[in-house]
Amino acid sequence: MREGNGEAMLRIVDIHKSFGKQPVLEGISLEVPRGQVSVLLGPSGCGKSTLLRTINGLETFDRGEISVDGLVLEPGHSPKRDAVVALIRRRVGMVFQQFYLFPHLTVLENIMEAPVQVLREPRQEARQRAYHLLERVGLADKAHAYPATLSGGQQQRAAIARALAMNPEVLLMDEPTSALDPQMAWEVVRVIADLATSGQTMLIVTHAMHFARQVAHQVHVMCAGRIIESGPVEQIFAQPQQEWTRRFLQQSGLA
Repeated sequence: MREGNGEAMLRIVDIHKSFGKQPVLEGISLEVPRGQVSVLLGPSGCGKSTLLRTINGLETFDRGEISVDGLVLEPGHSPKRDAVVALIRRRVGMVFQQFYLFPHLTVLENIMEAPVQVLREPRQEARQRAYHLLERVGLADKAHAYPATLSGGQQQRAAIARALAMNPEVLLMDEPTSALDPQMAWEVVRVIADLATSGQTMLIVTHAMHFARQVAHQVHVMCAGRIIESGPVEQIFAQPQQEWTRRFLQQSGLA
């Protein structure tokens, strides 16, 4: 796996968020170096997905700071924040657990849509890049198919290609394999592993421990809205420092 250069592409500092009186994120801080893959592990409901959604502005936060390659996102609501969110979304791609492909567009058209509409890329240029991305994720033969005719694994690979079409500096993935059966999940894991090898900066939420071990440089373990342990992937899986992490990995069959 190619090593990053150590410079933080994504920096999250002391993020707090509550839904009403219920705290969801309580002082989250982490960095994702350029060209590296960080994975968030933890039980359901611990705040992993909410954290991803704060990074690309789908959720606001109450306190702290998020920086994407020098673009600083601040708490709350304001016109300034909205302007920064718009810029961040040009740099940050998002792949969800559900695929959210436009059903009335072909796979090729789904991938072209954002570059043409948002980046104002010429259609012919967008079309050529879309074909290239479909080749990269193993879907060149599905370019003119509609999403309803694809398997779940194929739809998720198309969703990854769509995110890559915006040339993201950071790619966020929220449980990209959890809605898939093992064979379909393996198709998606191969694509993500290829992205990791090529130096794509990624922050991935997953419950799939073997997948995390395969693609991650750094692992951050979350519990109840806090990061309780962070470290290189082999340290976390082979020699976790916290008892809670050891128990969590044992319950997952990996320690």
